[in-house]
Amino acid sequence: MQRRSFYGDEPDGPARPAEDDERPAKARGKRAVTVIAAVIAFVAGLTVTQISQAATRRPGQNTGPRACPTATAKGPATGAAGGSSKATPKPSATSKPPASAAAAEGADPAAGNVPKADQTAGDVNGGTQNGHQVTNHVGDGQVQGRPRWRRVNPNCPTPAATTATGGTGATGGTGGNGGTGGATANPTVGSSTGTTLDTLGNDCSDSRLQPHIGFQDAPRCVSTAFGEVSSQDKNPTLLITGAPQRVRVGQAFTLQVSTRNLVRDRFLGAAAGGYYLESAFLTADGLTRGHFHTACRMLATTRSAPDPTVAPAFFVATEDKAGSSQPDVVTINVTGMPTTGTAQCASWAGDGSHRIPMMQKANEIPAFDSVRITVTN
Repeated sequence: MQRRSFYGDEPDGPARPAEDDERPAKARGKRAVTVIAAVIAFVAGLTVTQISQAATRRPGQNTGPRACPTATAKGPATGAAGGSSKATPKPSATSKPPASAAAAEGADPAAGNVPKADQTAGDVNGGTQNGHQVTNHVGDGQVQGRPRWRRVNPNCPTPAATTATGGTGATGGTGGNGGTGGATANPTVGSSTGTTLDTLGNDCSDSRLQPHIGFQDAPRCVSTAFGEVSSQDKNPTLLITGAPQRVRVGQAFTLQVSTRNLVRDRFLGAAAGGYYLESAFLTADGLTRGHFHTACRMLATTRSAPDPTVAPAFFVATEDKAGSSQPDVVTINVTGMPTTGTAQCASWAGDGSHRIPMMQKANEIPAFDSVRITVTN
C-alpha cells in the first residue's frame, strides 16, 4: 500500500532513506547561510567602526600605545643672547654676578642673568630658585624653523633633569628646558628645522580623565577646539583705566575697564553647560566675539599666590552688544569688600565660553589687567 506525502508516493514501511538524506542536507544549508550572514555582519561592523574612528582621528595621529620617551634629539645650541651659541654661565655663591645682571640697577644676582636690551630670543639663566634651575625663555620661544613634532604619551612621568654638556642648554644644568630633561628641549638660537620635539597631544584620545561636557566639573579633558584666532592688529586688549586706591569695608566703588578689538556679544552661562563648550569665533571684520569679566577678592597675603578654592567677594561678566576696533570704556559698580586688608581686582576678556582670547603671537600680553586696593575701617 502506498501513501501520498509531500515528497510523492511512498511505500509503507519504516525505511525512508530519501527523506533522511534530504533533511540533513537542508539543515546543513541553513547553518551555512547563518554562518555567512554572521561573517558579513562582523565585517560590516568592523568596517563602520574603522570609518568612524578615521573620521574622528586627525591625519597622522598615532592611535596605538605610545611608549614613554627616553631621549629626544637636541636642537641647535641655545644661548642667552640672540645669535649666540654659548651657554650662559650658572651663577654660584663664589662667582661674581654676570655683567648683564650687574649692569642692571636693582637686579638680583641670585635670579641669574638679565636679558639684553636688544634680545628677542634665546634662553636666559634664571638662577637656582626653590631648589630648581630656572630658565627664562626670552620672547616665549621666538625661534624660526620647522621642527618635527613627535607625539608622546602624556601619562608618562616627567623625565628627570639632566646636566647640559657642550653648550646644549643655556641654563647650565637643565638641558635647555627648565628641568624636564631632553624630552621637551626646545632650540632657542638659530633654526629649529630638522630637530625633533615632543608634544603631549592635541586632543583627549590619550587622556585618562572623563570628557568635559560644558559644566563646571573637574578634573576633565576638554575636547572643544580652540577655534578662530584674530590677526595681531586685531587681538583683544584690556586695561583697567580707573580704580580707587583706598576704600572702606562695605563701601561700593567703581572700576573703569577699557577694551579694544572685543565685540561683547557672546556669553554662554557656565552653570547652564556653556563653560568651555563653544569654540572661539570672529566677526566678519576679524574681531573676537565674547565678553569680559571683573572680579575682586581679599588677599590673605601679598607674599604668595592666593588659594584658588576661595571664591571672590565680587564677580560679574559683562555683555553689552558693543565693542569694536576702537577702544571704549565700561564702568563696573563693585560691591563693597567684606573685610579690611588688600583687595585684588582684576578684569579679563573672554570668548563665548569664558576662555581668555587667543593671540597670534606667543609674546603678547593677554587681555588682562589687575589692581590692588587697600580696604580700611
